[in-house]
Amino acid sequence: MLYNFVKYIILGPWVRILYRPKVVNKKYVPKVGGAILASNHVSFSDSIFLPLVVRRRITFLAKSEYFTSPGIKGFISKMFFSGVGQVPIDRSGGRAAEAAITTALGILGRGELLGIYPEGTRSPDGKLYRGRTGMARMAIEAGVPVVPVAMIGTYEIQPTGQVFPKLGKITIAFGEPIDLSEFKDRVRDPAALREATNRVMMALQQLSGQEYVDIYATKAKEIIANPTPDMVEVTEAADADESADPNIPPA
Repeated sequence: MLYNFVKYIILGPWVRILYRPKVVNKKYVPKVGGAILASNHVSFSDSIFLPLVVRRRITFLAKSEYFTSPGIKGFISKMFFSGVGQVPIDRSGGRAAEAAITTALGILGRGELLGIYPEGTRSPDGKLYRGRTGMARMAIEAGVPVVPVAMIGTYEIQPTGQVFPKLGKITIAFGEPIDLSEFKDRVRDPAALREATNRVMMALQQLSGQEYVDIYATKAKEIIANPTPDMVEVTEAADADESADPNIPPA
């Protein structure tokens, strides 16, 4: 009820009036059954625009801090993220990562849509970064397709650090569903998961037109914050090690 109230009463009408978002190829979103909507993530506004243009409910995995902050601000945060269809996950790794996978598989097993940002965090500069392999594992284990989604223009209206979005042109483009069932016998193979993930990321790059950078967005943020040669070398070494690639993409 809260999801529909936020979508159709609180946010939906105003967003449609102010931004008139353009939607391309929404026909690729399955009308029934489970599927993963894998979107690039360039702005906080992504989590507002995407649910508003899809008739079916989309459930996102979000970091638990959004739901546990104290005080009035924390209460408002919890209500907002619950209202836009997000469920909390623990991003500390290990058993928490497995619990997040289990949560996602439950959502998909009920025939629902799961929204994921495979980069794991917002892009610091509008570029597209390496995807986390948890998305591929979820799709393969659940036996559902992955629909790539390109959010275009949201970075320009609300880049990271900007509290309120400005007016601008927004396009949400959906790509053809990607079938990863060929990897079902290799779901625990890191190389297979990386190959499957890269397939989705390349589809996202073609849809969005973004420059692709083959490091994680979290590492890119570290480099931007501390642009020294040593940091770059450490980052490249870490990214070369696929064992450092966690199986759950943080929201």
